Amino acid sequence: MKLCIAEKPSVARDIAKVLGATTPKQGYMEGNGYCVTWTFGHLCTLKEPHDYGPQYKSWNLFLLPIIPNNFGIKLIPNKGVENQFKVIERLVEECDEVINCGDAGQEGELIQRWVLQKAKCNKPIQRLWISSLTEEAIKEGFANLKPAEDYKNLYLAGNARAIGDWLLGINATRLFTKKFGGNKAVLSIGRVQTPTLAMLVQRQKEIDAFTTEEYWELKTKYREVIFNAAIDRLKTLERAEKGLEYLKQNPFEIVSFEIKEGKEKNPRLFDLTALQVEANKKYGYSAENTLNYIQSLYEKKHVTYPRVDTTYLSESLYPKIEGILKKMYFYQELIAPLLEAPIPKSKAVFDDTKVTDHHAIIPTEVPPSQNLSREEKLVYDLVAKRFIAVFYPECKISNTLVEGKVGTIPFKTSGRQVLEPGWRAVYAKEPKEEPNDKEKEKEEEQTIPEFTVGETGPHDPMIHQGKTTPPKPYTEATLLRAMETAGKQVEDDELRELLKNNGIGRPSTRANIIETLFKRKYIEKKRKNLIATQTGIQLIDTIEDELLKSPELTGEWELKLRKIEKGEYEANHFKEELIQMVTDLTKKVVDGKGKVISLEEEKVEEVKEKKKREPAVKKELQSWEETKCPKCKEHHLMKGKTAVGCSDFKNCGFKVSFEIFGKKMSDKQLMDLVLKGKTSKLKGFTTHPESVAEGILSMDEQFQIVLN
Repeated sequence: MKLCIAEKPSVARDIAKVLGATTPKQGYMEGNGYCVTWTFGHLCTLKEPHDYGPQYKSWNLFLLPIIPNNFGIKLIPNKGVENQFKVIERLVEECDEVINCGDAGQEGELIQRWVLQKAKCNKPIQRLWISSLTEEAIKEGFANLKPAEDYKNLYLAGNARAIGDWLLGINATRLFTKKFGGNKAVLSIGRVQTPTLAMLVQRQKEIDAFTTEEYWELKTKYREVIFNAAIDRLKTLERAEKGLEYLKQNPFEIVSFEIKEGKEKNPRLFDLTALQVEANKKYGYSAENTLNYIQSLYEKKHVTYPRVDTTYLSESLYPKIEGILKKMYFYQELIAPLLEAPIPKSKAVFDDTKVTDHHAIIPTEVPPSQNLSREEKLVYDLVAKRFIAVFYPECKISNTLVEGKVGTIPFKTSGRQVLEPGWRAVYAKEPKEEPNDKEKEKEEEQTIPEFTVGETGPHDPMIHQGKTTPPKPYTEATLLRAMETAGKQVEDDELRELLKNNGIGRPSTRANIIETLFKRKYIEKKRKNLIATQTGIQLIDTIEDELLKSPELTGEWELKLRKIEKGEYEANHFKEELIQMVTDLTKKVVDGKGKVISLEEEKVEEVKEKKKREPAVKKELQSWEETKCPKCKEHHLMKGKTAVGCSDFKNCGFKVSFEIFGKKMSDKQLMDLVLKGKTSKLKGFTTHPESVAEGILSMDEQFQIVLN
């Protein structure tokens, strides 16, 4: 018997269907010589400090750093996890061969290897490596199974990442909490979290320290075209008025007139970060929500594997492109011109040297049905249109640059005209994005007539008054870009591609890092802007060690992890470097001066590892987007403005309001109701039909809520 282990029940069902393993059993499917079982994401985690010795249960400055001789793993303490693991353990014992069907990425490899390690697997292992969950892709994957050994470096990199995060997170969090937390709050430090917060704090300080200054500029109108004086901004109104008087006494003269034709390159296909950036800019979606929407589309077989960091396709995909385009029925009007000639095979799209484990996110040949949520439809539309746009011709433009002068003062203006829309035709019906600088946009849209060099004439000079503006706060879109390039401001796509190896975190983890900063109250959101709180600012000010808060240095660690993945760097060497860093950091902080900083954190008693760590694991396990709907057991839950409901609400109908019988429910109380079927005893109900004011909420068999 061959045992297949997938990362989620829904993926296991897709695989089982293709393999003919259609007999449902407790915790797995069986048939045709296969057993197909699943994990729920992480079943195992690294052991916690108290697992290595009871002395580590309480947080003691002088027991730091905690550095285990050998890092062990354990099951996550959760009844469902324990039961599923017993099923996997028994099947591993009974099977002849294991096929690892985990998500085809670093985290997926780590999840599966830890489970097989915990189950003491000594059977031959093969690896299913696929980029989409369509029937065709699964069949193709099983026809080309790879030896598990091929992915050993991927596991070593994932394991090194987990150990690195443990070493720094556990030790630095305890160290700073005991030294500076004053027994009032946990000061959370992380390998990726802290430099990300440092970038936000730095920007916040630049904004707070900014002093607005007024300035004046000279402009003039000649033949209905606005020209700007090509001189430095004037610091006083007096100088501007003198300039205006001078302009009134002299005619305008054209010095040069130039039209240059150029091309606007097609946009690139999406990697996960670019998709999160676009969805945040266009629809205001958080990075975490976009990841959930695209993951759901992947599991519904409509798009390829989303947790990717490349914007290219492998050359072997080229023959399939036409077939995918033909199946995108909703976009036929845009696709028809493409199918009139062979699909272009551009190096900007197809390049094996730029593709790692996976290619860019593209649609599959399975078109979406009507049962997608509105958010999923919009995210699919982003992916679909970008996929179509890359095969269109480039956009041809003409740039007009005009230079003039009034006496000795130079003036210039420019205009831009689209000659052939090319790929821009794909987005022609979409509303125009609001320009950042409306006046600049207005000038760019000026229709510029034909000018002759040397022509002169009367003009209408004027003074424009403006104010300097502070740096812009980060949004999720700009923060994701900054994380991707380790804080460097990079507009050019090709240069950004080169810097990805040194980015902070990975595409799949960045959303979670931002959410963690929100949960810790280190940052908050004002409209679209991310603002560092006083808590976050104080924490960063307390950390003197640049290693902890430098995006560049964290980017160097990330590069080493990528090298481990490629077999170019030793995982043990990476671990030793981090141990040395943590040891040096501990000595420096313990010997340094102590001060207590006030944090917007919940107060804690003597902070114990068990109290601190386990709820955090549970919370991560049970975020709404990771929780299966209790009614249909097919789809995940989603949090709306007034209720939590099934992401397939139209068909399933499951929903729980935030307010029940007049009482506003906390997330924890709602989670208990959904997961356990009942809450603890609660008070404060004001609108119960029988005037019951306190009791236990529970869910009956019809998923109706009752108060007893």
